[in-house]
Amino acid sequence: MDTVSRLIQMARLQASLDKRCLLAGTTVMDVSEYAEGEVPFHVLLDGTCTLELPGRRLELRPGDVVLLPRAEPHRIRTAGAGRAQRAVETPGETFDTIRSPAGEEMIDLFCGHYSYGSGAGTMLFRSLPDPIHVSFAESGEATEVVRMLSTIMRREAQNDGPGTAAILSYLCGALLAMVLRKSNRRPADTALWTAADDERIRGVIDVLLREPGADWSIAHLAQIAGMSRATFVRHFSHRTGMTVGAFLTHIRMMIAADLLTDTDLTVAAVAANVGYHSESAFGRAFRLASGSPPARFRRSAAA
Repeated sequence: MDTVSRLIQMARLQASLDKRCLLAGTTVMDVSEYAEGEVPFHVLLDGTCTLELPGRRLELRPGDVVLLPRAEPHRIRTAGAGRAQRAVETPGETFDTIRSPAGEEMIDLFCGHYSYGSGAGTMLFRSLPDPIHVSFAESGEATEVVRMLSTIMRREAQNDGPGTAAILSYLCGALLAMVLRKSNRRPADTALWTAADDERIRGVIDVLLREPGADWSIAHLAQIAGMSRATFVRHFSHRTGMTVGAFLTHIRMMIAADLLTDTDLTVAAVAANVGYHSESAFGRAFRLASGSPPARFRRSAAA
């Protein structure tokens, strides 16, 4: 199984579409903070708008997707003619529709959230930049796929009939996979380690996910990447945003969380599976990563 698919599987993700926003003129829409275990996202199909976060503004254009792993409250603003107006929300069977009180529609924006049901999901989103802003507007195969997804999403949104919720959930899940493997390749972008665009670094990430319990050294990983030790360390940090040691620990803790949730292995066996010879050392590392000792984490997951 490839890296992105494995990560989504471990995180036990579910996608939900909450609102479709058809906004016109100068409209302001406030989005409240989401609950723990939820990551909001926005998909802009038509028009342009601004997403305002504390201390930061993102200009969105058609084909843009934004994920907010910290789930902070934020604001969507359209810049049209006239005074700023508040949007009006109409409840629907599957999702709500938000429209500006007056004016010709300027943007078509889908808003939803991903829910993750495991400690692995928590660790995954903690390791990603916030916000994640990906553009599929450039030409290429990905753009065609997003265009097809957008067409189906619009069609289902208009029908809002039997099966609509399930269909939109699967489409939003597919969209997340595309975001996690997408690299904008702009110097100003924060590294998305799931989308490392260097095949040699991707090969190292893949082998760490497959064999987290091996006795890895930087020299061995550099050999797998076909680089000198110094070059590998520099490239790895640049492509992933983490040191090699921090990344290896992160991967091990994600897989440990998955094993604690999904198997009956003892804590000692889980520790051994992810490369720890000492159960106490594993417990300290896991508590630091998840905020909970392994045994308590397992009881919470079961409950």
